[in-house]
Amino acid sequence: MNDASEAAPASDRVRLRRGAKHGRYDRQEVISVLDGGLLAHLGVNTPQGPVVIPMAYGHDGDRLYLHGAAANAALRAAIGEDACATVTVVDGLLMGRSSFHNGMRYRSAVVRGIVQAVDDEAERMRALHIITDHVVENWATGRPPTATELRRTLVVALDLTESSAKIRTGDPSDEPGDVETDHWAGAVPIVAAWGPLEPAANLRPGIAPPDPIAALPGRSVAPPP
Repeated sequence: MNDASEAAPASDRVRLRRGAKHGRYDRQEVISVLDGGLLAHLGVNTPQGPVVIPMAYGHDGDRLYLHGAAANAALRAAIGEDACATVTVVDGLLMGRSSFHNGMRYRSAVVRGIVQAVDDEAERMRALHIITDHVVENWATGRPPTATELRRTLVVALDLTESSAKIRTGDPSDEPGDVETDHWAGAVPIVAAWGPLEPAANLRPGIAPPDPIAALPGRSVAPPP
């Protein structure tokens, strides 16, 4: 996957310039990164200066949904403003013959646009469902949120219209003259898997985990593309 995507960028703001050959502009390529990630970082401007907020997220193929506390001043300040959200999955280290050519195998997505508050009750509940189930489906097996919990939660969205992905695979990009040297070069993959379940200390005996959670141990956290 070292050839640039045939799809054109939606805007010049998401066009890759550095490492342009790794750029992907097809919506499905962006979605594949979002599907593999665990955490989004939302960069916003606030009256106190720029802030980057790590957040749980989910998507429906058209919109990226994020949520946080309704009291979160930075998130409230983002509503109606231009912002940028990123998701990155690191797949391994690339070790070059020169430290200048060290790098990483990674998949990243950038989404830019106006942050929209999700106020419609039906979409808000759907968005919370999507966010909750992003990593493991557990919305249907847990207690439904209370009215108080919902009032304390702010849900926002970014359209995926202005988005791009950057995907780096393969070997280090060493200088041609270094290939014949005696320095080692190659990759060190990152293999991350979910560990054994740890029941809460106050869990009553005889309560089994829901099937989607019970199936996690041993599974890859972010399967390679």
